[in-house]
Amino acid sequence: MMNKDEQYMQRALELAEWGRGCVSPNPLVGCVIVHQDKIIGEGHHQRYGESHAEVNAIASVENQELLTEATVYVTLEPCAHHGKTPPCANLLVEKKVRRVVIAATDSNPLVGGKGIEILRNAGIEVQTGVLEKAARWQNRRFFTQIEKKRPYIILKWAQTQDGFVARNDFSSKWISNSQSRQLVHKWRAEEDAILVGKNTAFYDNPTLNVRDWVGKNPLRLVIDRQLILPKELKLFDQAVPTICFNQKLNEIKANLEYKKLPFQSIVPEILADLQDRKIQSLIVEGGPFVLNQFLDAELWDEARVFISQNKFVEGIKAPSLNDSPDEQFTIESDQLAIYYYV
Repeated sequence: MMNKDEQYMQRALELAEWGRGCVSPNPLVGCVIVHQDKIIGEGHHQRYGESHAEVNAIASVENQELLTEATVYVTLEPCAHHGKTPPCANLLVEKKVRRVVIAATDSNPLVGGKGIEILRNAGIEVQTGVLEKAARWQNRRFFTQIEKKRPYIILKWAQTQDGFVARNDFSSKWISNSQSRQLVHKWRAEEDAILVGKNTAFYDNPTLNVRDWVGKNPLRLVIDRQLILPKELKLFDQAVPTICFNQKLNEIKANLEYKKLPFQSIVPEILADLQDRKIQSLIVEGGPFVLNQFLDAELWDEARVFISQNKFVEGIKAPSLNDSPDEQFTIESDQLAIYYYV
């Protein structure tokens, strides 16, 4: 049974989720303002560069005088620095709120306890750690980027019941069913970037957009070391910002960038480049050679594997995960297995 603080924080976490796919590289944040056990204001961070959750929640309070007797529930420590918006900790001090309850402290060095310090120095009661585990999990992409200096990495593939991702001629359409494929488009809308290797780009000619969902397209990434992929492929249509990692050329034209890398250790090189670009999350969609590069380097956070009822008997083997799935779901005729790297 949740206590009152946990109940209001749970609502703040629900609000924060509404920013999914829109606020990166900022974190998801929700805020609830309570006066005498009644919610008088709510808000969430809606879009990167726009008002933070606390600002939106305060703006929604009709009687601003009640703020001096109110408790503010926020899923992440209020910011203490000037970025694209003013510090939220200072706004809470200005409004003279009575109490602030925080789920997770911010490990960003620009904040890192400074927001809490500002509030306490102003005489505001501060409580931390309420539903902290849930808040850190919700913002695992943000915390991974801040703490591990790389994007949050999601490996994704579809395989047959007998463990193949493609036939020997590299053909694979369609292993998973239409509902599973639509779910993948939803995932794409929630993440910053998506990566495929040369063979997947050539044989599947994927678009890697969210045409079966509503949302933003991820940054498209393709590995083509020797620049041998045909320029007629959909990945090079410049309809969506795209980066081609290669060993020969640095060039930017419109929505297509060729980025030269040493290719001495390709996975860390790509991740370092994405970190410089403030890319918070990455879906790796294959093929098996690229997926195994991430698995072998132990550079991944989730693996999402669709298992269909189809059988190929022979073909190109799917990557192997020895552990049992942490979660399993049925998607019509498919099974979805989710693994978390610990």
